[in-house]
Amino acid sequence: MILFQPGRLLASLRNEWPFRLRLGLWSLIIAGLFAGCMVSALAVVTTSHMTRTQFGQLQQLEQEKNQLQTEWGQLLLEEGAWSTPARIEQIATQRLGMRIPDVHDVEVISP
Repeated sequence: MILFQPGRLLASLRNEWPFRLRLGLWSLIIAGLFAGCMVSALAVVTTSHMTRTQFGQLQQLEQEKNQLQTEWGQLLLEEGAWSTPARIEQIATQRLGMRIPDVHDVEVISP
C-alpha cells in the first residue's frame, strides 16, 4: 500500500523538471508584466467602447443640429414672406376691407 507523500512528490518534480523552479524575482516580474498587459487590454477595450458611445452621441447631436438649422431656414423664409408689401396689402384688403383710394376720393389740403 502506497500513501501519498507531498514532500516526496515535490522532490521528484524538482529532480525531473528541466529547470529549477524559483519563486523569486523573475516570477514576480513575469506576473507584473502579465498584470500590466491585462490592465492595458482592459483600458483599450474600455476606451474604444467610450469612443464609440461618444461618437454615436456626436452623430445624434449633429443630426439634431441639422434639423434645427433646417427649421431656422424655414422660419426665415416665412418671416420674409410675411413682411412683403404684397402680402400686407392682400391682408389689409381681405380682412380689414381697406382699399387704395381713387383719384376722386383724394383731397389735397394746403397749409
